[in-house]
Amino acid sequence: MKQLLTLLFAFLLAVPTLGQIRMPPCPTCGKKVNLCPYHGKHPAPKPQSKPTAKPKPKPKPQPQAVLTPLPDETITVNGVSFVMKGVQGGTFQMGSNESEADSGEKPVHQVTVSSFRIGQTEVTQELWQAVMGANPSYFKGNRRPVEKVSWNDCQDFIRELNRLTGRRFRLPTEAEWEYAACGGNRSSGSKYSGSFSVDNVAWYTSNSGNQTHEVGTKQPNELGLYDMSGNVWEWCNDWYGSYGSTSKTNPAGPSSGSDRVFRGGGWGSNARGCCVSIRGDWKPDGRSRDLGLRLAL
Repeated sequence: MKQLLTLLFAFLLAVPTLGQIRMPPCPTCGKKVNLCPYHGKHPAPKPQSKPTAKPKPKPKPQPQAVLTPLPDETITVNGVSFVMKGVQGGTFQMGSNESEADSGEKPVHQVTVSSFRIGQTEVTQELWQAVMGANPSYFKGNRRPVEKVSWNDCQDFIRELNRLTGRRFRLPTEAEWEYAACGGNRSSGSKYSGSFSVDNVAWYTSNSGNQTHEVGTKQPNELGLYDMSGNVWEWCNDWYGSYGSTSKTNPAGPSSGSDRVFRGGGWGSNARGCCVSIRGDWKPDGRSRDLGLRLAL
């Protein structure tokens, strides 16, 4: 019996305990299989839903400039004909950084405009009479520019002209006006519209005799446009606002304001006032004997 107990004790010493046995690790949690609460058979993990990414806002589309050339067009209304000159769109430097420039002309900034049409001359008294049935001008003459018309009056005239012709006439934007006055893509970089000499292109204080003159009697600019310097100032469509320094495409001015823009100088302006970059502004119901308009289309 003693010998049997001795053999049994020796056998127990030879058998390793569970702690001594090398158990394989659970592939999911890494614990030994005998210590894993799932005995190495974890349930399949639930797929984690990814947080929904917020869609990025789409960038606002930038207006595209259409640079296709437009032909000139002659239009007749109630027996009066006038020419709309085609202006091929392009890019130019708007404003002036010269020492004599007003703060409103600064800073110079790059502007791109689409192709458009603009009146070869300022709107004449005979055209206004043909459309509106009356002539408000102080200095009378069929071929003289109409004046003493407010910005609001111009809108009434344009609405009636559009009704008679079925077209969509308007006032030019300030950017279109300056681009055309500078000669568009044919510009020679002159200070006045079509010349470095104001007397060649403008009726102003030194030669006007303090009155308007028939349109188209001075030298035209590079695009064949007359009197964009001098004779009468010309209303533009924009509200008046300060320039920015960033590049712009087809700018239309501020969305609101108190004064509308006019450009170009008049018979009572000095030479500086006839520069292509000079800007003026006035209340939309203001009228003056040296303030008229030019059409755009």
